[in-house]
Amino acid sequence: MTDTIPDRLSVDPDSPFYDEALLARGIGIRFKGVEKTNVEEYSISEGWVRVAVGKTLDRRGKPMAMKLQGPVEVWIKDDQAPA
Repeated sequence: MTDTIPDRLSVDPDSPFYDEALLARGIGIRFKGVEKTNVEEYSISEGWVRVAVGKTLDRRGKPMAMKLQGPVEVWIKDDQAPA
């Protein structure tokens, strides 16, 4: 496993930016100085996060999301050593 954080990552398995192994390790995201736990996707270089909006679903059954612009900080939580 690598400790390189991707520029863009998504929790949607249908997305080309999905990385199951990295998500299993745990990702911490700080947006505008506040740690967020409801981020669906982020882009560090473009400076945005896509966050879930309540429990509302779109017509395909996926959570509705809102794109917010601002500084994004990302780190790997990975408290325990990999087995």
